[in-house]
Amino acid sequence: MPVVTRFAPSPTGYLHIGGARTALYSWLYAQKTGGSFVLRIEDTDRERSTDEAVAAIVDAMDWLDLPAEGPATYQTQRFDRYGQVIEQLLAEGKAYRCYSTAEEVEAMREAARAAGEKPKYDGTWRPMPGKTLPEIPAGRDPVIRFATPLDGHTVIPDLVKGDITIANSELDDLIIARADGTPTYNFCVVVDDMDMGITHVIRGDDHVNNTPRQINILKALVGDEGDLPVYAHVPMILGADGKRLSKRHGAVGVMTFREQGFLPSALLNYLVRLGWAHGDQEIFTRAEMIEHFDIENVQGGASTFDPEKLTWVNQEHIKMAAPDTLAGELAWHLARHDIHDVPAPRLAQIAAVQQGRCKLMTEMAEGSLFLFAAPDEYAAKAVKKHIKADTPAVLADVHDRLAALDTWDAETLGDAVRGVAETREIGMGKVAQPIRIALTGGPVSPSIDDTLVLLGREATLARLNTAVDVFSA
Repeated sequence: MPVVTRFAPSPTGYLHIGGARTALYSWLYAQKTGGSFVLRIEDTDRERSTDEAVAAIVDAMDWLDLPAEGPATYQTQRFDRYGQVIEQLLAEGKAYRCYSTAEEVEAMREAARAAGEKPKYDGTWRPMPGKTLPEIPAGRDPVIRFATPLDGHTVIPDLVKGDITIANSELDDLIIARADGTPTYNFCVVVDDMDMGITHVIRGDDHVNNTPRQINILKALVGDEGDLPVYAHVPMILGADGKRLSKRHGAVGVMTFREQGFLPSALLNYLVRLGWAHGDQEIFTRAEMIEHFDIENVQGGASTFDPEKLTWVNQEHIKMAAPDTLAGELAWHLARHDIHDVPAPRLAQIAAVQQGRCKLMTEMAEGSLFLFAAPDEYAAKAVKKHIKADTPAVLADVHDRLAALDTWDAETLGDAVRGVAETREIGMGKVAQPIRIALTGGPVSPSIDDTLVLLGREATLARLNTAVDVFSA
């Protein structure tokens, strides 16, 4: 049977990195096995689900480039189907109407606790042979409960944790439809997985308690001999303090990592290694992840999120990237500085010069701003340190030498600048640093010849003239 995996987020907020890792593992396993990966939006919680959250999830999946097969499925568009299956279960005696109020159910649970038993619904409205049900309360709409098997065990076939066995006596008769008729999460998931032919459910281990309930409902629908998914419950991601990753650890939505300057390839590389390894290899291309990944090799213990390690991985991905592949991200970051419509070849040229210097794409963008606007002012500390009485004359010499050049390439420009230093018998730094300040406003830029190449003849000569005037005043 072909592998079919799914990613099924609830659109109640942004896509966090735990969800992104789950999506990645599901996508990789499908790619590895030649199967399919589908996206399902579990939006039945209408009070908390928002269109903005749906858009945030879709945008994050697009940025990470984890494409699903076909359009996303939305649970709210499948209510008719859920209603059909509920009616089927009722007709087969596998579900029943329950008229107990929430307060009454809580009282049942308190009584069970007091008796030292598992706190759960006591089955008041569950039909049983020879049992007389209470009189139906007037004007009260029932919930629909699934009739969980009363004995036996449910086995979860788990590729990460190993088989997990749960006694059915530990499980409640789960509500599968609320009093207003809307289906519940655990029920919708089962119907969706059945209809979509999901063969492998890869998700966080916070769902382990849901799984035996879902398996029992699925067995009621497909029979004991029917196909059930294989499960892989992935351990959670922890902060440095050993507690579950949260906002206090800097846990943010996936798109915030883009804003911070991370590449999608680097974030995926880092996430795949949070719980999985291939020898000692740390840096993976997408092709290498697909080639080597196997869900059965995911470790059973929790992983710790390390921002410094992520930054290192990002730096490695920036360094090894083809410049033209960085152009899109660089354009996105420049747009945040209100710089738009830069041609792709120009962006690739900038990236080629900057990529060996940057840990983050934000640094690349910020380090490139000088290319798009002359400095409004010069850094005071840099001026004090590097601008001397003879600087205007030095810069004037540089201007004249550069203006006389027939070609504008790195080697020729570098020779011209060195020629000024040699003629004046001064160190290269006493020429290069004033040039940097004149062109960028500060003392930091790529190598001086690369800086001149990127800036171009016209802008370079104009900025040198301006600096000569300013520093002569």
